[in-house]
Amino acid sequence: MSGGTWGVVRFVALRLLATAALLLVASFVVFGLLHLAPGDPARNLLGPRTPNPDTLAAIRAEYHLDDSFLDQYFWWLGNVFHGDLGHSIRSKDVTVGSLLAERGVLTFQLASFAFVLTLLTALPLGVAAGFRAGGVIDRTVSVGAVIGVGAPSFAVGLVLLYLFGLYFPIFPEYGDGSGGLDRYWHLTLPAITLAFGLAALVVKLTRTAVITELRQDYVTFARSRGLTTGQIRRLVLRNAMIPVATSLGLVFAFLFGGTILVETTFSLGGIGSLLVDSVSFKDIPVVQAITLLTAAVIALTALLVDLTYLVIDPRVRQRAAS
Repeated sequence: MSGGTWGVVRFVALRLLATAALLLVASFVVFGLLHLAPGDPARNLLGPRTPNPDTLAAIRAEYHLDDSFLDQYFWWLGNVFHGDLGHSIRSKDVTVGSLLAERGVLTFQLASFAFVLTLLTALPLGVAAGFRAGGVIDRTVSVGAVIGVGAPSFAVGLVLLYLFGLYFPIFPEYGDGSGGLDRYWHLTLPAITLAFGLAALVVKLTRTAVITELRQDYVTFARSRGLTTGQIRRLVLRNAMIPVATSLGLVFAFLFGGTILVETTFSLGGIGSLLVDSVSFKDIPVVQAITLLTAAVIALTALLVDLTYLVIDPRVRQRAAS
């Protein structure tokens, strides 16, 4: 391999190691939450049932609660590496992995739908505002973006429920549908709620990126060479989309982790509502698994963003190869 290729390989390897280290730290923190939970961990794992000495002893033996903290952690981590996330306290015969697989489909569909809505609305508005900086369109879009960033998702959801429940009964207010297109029809209002604030954020990022590129020297040089407005705009958009594209991955990760309030507001049976119910019930294995899953999604998405940046931005490739 050439020196440049080795540099890129080293860049990717370092990112992979950093992601692995981050996941290990996250797993340690997640497990520590159980160890630091108030009360007896065995009683917490038993749930609301009345404990007896034999049952408590069996739970302590099953979860190695009499071992040291580090021994417990490595035992739990070994099970996680083998795909064993334990059993739900509320449903002893149901594994945590099966619960996540069942509920995760709905959450992924909701996050994907909201992500598509964010792209369809935020990118055109951000580009229009950037090319018309200081104009009416820019000021209007900027005011809307400020409102969107500051509006809590649960408040947006309640407003949509009020409007479409009483005055414009177009979309279903609750439930997740029966699958297929009906599922997405039921997810329309939740997806709009979830995309509202994130679209505002992407609008601001896109607008800033376009304005920054318009101020670059190559734009002045292109104008002096007689390039048309359309050609200059294509150049600007190609370069402005680099930081925007890499930020969209983190936006999707935030969407996945930000569904808790939205799923609760619209009574959806996804991972977010499962987490709320599990916290209320003190179903600690489920809470641990969801927290670890969310951390893994964010860490892996950040890794993909770094690798995407390496592919689409030659400046990053040049720095990695040096």
